[in-house]
Amino acid sequence: MKSVISNRPIPGQSLTTTPKNAQYEQPPLIVNPEEALQIHLTRLSKPRSMEDMLEFIEGGVDIRTIVEGILRGAVLNGVHSIDVSLIIAPVLHEFIRGLPLAAGIDFEDGFEDQQDVDEAMYRIKKPFKDVPKEIVEEEEIPEKSSGLMARR
Repeated sequence: MKSVISNRPIPGQSLTTTPKNAQYEQPPLIVNPEEALQIHLTRLSKPRSMEDMLEFIEGGVDIRTIVEGILRGAVLNGVHSIDVSLIIAPVLHEFIRGLPLAAGIDFEDGFEDQQDVDEAMYRIKKPFKDVPKEIVEEEEIPEKSSGLMARR
């Protein structure tokens, strides 16, 4: 019986494989966010895809996780870049969110409550309340750089 550990890549193995061998190391097939969104929406509009998404949602998977999985799969397969994923993610989220709403199914978006976000932002900003105004408003003048990449 083969061990599960033996199926894993050896540390440094990626440095010995042929460069640009994986699909995600190649230029993406689609660079236009509108085209990428159209491909995803066409694929997700199929009845079988909708049924599968509803099954996941009924099983307790939140919408954010579904969207991230779809977009990561597209990046991994070289369909589009991560940047395009970030641009189209909100639209895909709203599209998928409409399925359980239309079906009357309870679901989780996958985001924290707004109150939790507001409290976290308050905690982040709180330490900076006591900083003297002169330090915050003072404009820093960058020193001239003399390094290898400095402008001349």
